[in-house]
Amino acid sequence: MRRKEWKYTKIEEDGQMCKVMAVANQKGGVGKTTTTVNLGVGLAKEGNRVLLIDADPQGSLTISLGIQEPDQLDYTISNIMLDVVNEEELPMDKGIIHHREEVDFIPSNIELSGLEVSLVNVMSRELILREFINQVKSDYDYILIDCMPSLGMITINALACADTVLIPVQVSYLPVKGLQQLIKTISRVKKQLNPKLEIEGIVLTMVDYRTNYARDIASAIFDTYSNSINVFNTVIPTSVRAAETTINGTSIYEHSKKSKVAIAYEKLTEEVLEYGSKRED
Repeated sequence: MRRKEWKYTKIEEDGQMCKVMAVANQKGGVGKTTTTVNLGVGLAKEGNRVLLIDADPQGSLTISLGIQEPDQLDYTISNIMLDVVNEEELPMDKGIIHHREEVDFIPSNIELSGLEVSLVNVMSRELILREFINQVKSDYDYILIDCMPSLGMITINALACADTVLIPVQVSYLPVKGLQQLIKTISRVKKQLNPKLEIEGIVLTMVDYRTNYARDIASAIFDTYSNSINVFNTVIPTSVRAAETTINGTSIYEHSKKSKVAIAYEKLTEEVLEYGSKRED
């Protein structure tokens, strides 16, 4: 398949294309995995076919969806990418797990760290994940990739195959300081590997508006970026309930559907759908 063709391979009967979204921030602990899971399930609740990909060797998304020992899995995203490198024929459903909340996901484990090192000498190493996604995207309306907290080769692979990047940002000084570096990396990937890549938007996470500090940081983000980058109106509040979902292997909707954080993720889902529609128009 030629490089330019993959963007247009997925045309559904209703005229919609599959949207590939990387959820990325090189700072850890900012709510990437929580956002990937709950946005993904939120999109599925709206009738979309959703695939979540764990692209982090820590396996946080894998654990959050109910697999407590990801290192015991015998086939994960690292095996899929290695099969692509070795030009093996990929079984279409191998490695894809169906979750009871109507999303599919591809797990990850520590083997992904070793793969990142082994990709150093591979030709077109930035495009390995793209080749796989091109083969499965006809089955989905949305593919969300939970990136690792770094800007290494696996994250570059995710950015190289994505249509957009969603950036969760914890309302705190250090995560905000690192935001500019991520934006520069996205710009570089857009220029060199993926001309269609756009920033979906910034979503503020772990927000406690009871403190002046949080309000000041949030205001600074809006003031600095909202003229050039979409900053979602929905903010995700600090919540113990969100952290508890990992233990249960479910989304916030199943764990505590009436909680503030569940309502926030419902609103974020609505905003993502609305923003995507406006962009297509």
